[in-house]
Amino acid sequence: MTVTLLSIREFSDELAQDFHDINAEWIQAMFKLEPVDREVLENPREKIIDVGGVILFVTARGLGVVGTCALKPTGGGGYELTKMGVRESARGLGAGAFLLAATIARALDLRADPLYLLTNKTCEAAIHLYEKLGFRHDAGIMADYGTRYARCDVAMRYVP
Repeated sequence: MTVTLLSIREFSDELAQDFHDINAEWIQAMFKLEPVDREVLENPREKIIDVGGVILFVTARGLGVVGTCALKPTGGGGYELTKMGVRESARGLGAGAFLLAATIARALDLRADPLYLLTNKTCEAAIHLYEKLGFRHDAGIMADYGTRYARCDVAMRYVP
């Protein structure tokens, strides 16, 4: 039996390239990088951290940084759970669920209301994970925030 030790790390400027690369990998594998993606991925400190957001990373023993996820404030106490990805080489280790649980816990500490995410129906495995950890499909979130990305056709809200 193989045991993978996972841990969470906070954003630092040294990890900015990992944030970019992990997200660019999955977005380009399934979609096209949109201008809003490039802006955030190339300027994570300015676009997320400096405006009161959080970027977390999951590391796996022997593999280093394997995933990342951000909480981006969107006004009025709301946070978007965004830019969540796990390197293809680390899939199957449970890193995504571990990272998502840590990100939700941080959002609760921040009193995020609403905590929501925007995705695409082709991201079936991710949607299943989001549902498993408490996110529900929400037409109001779609109406309020769904136009941010051309690829968005699923909007979900965290319901504790």
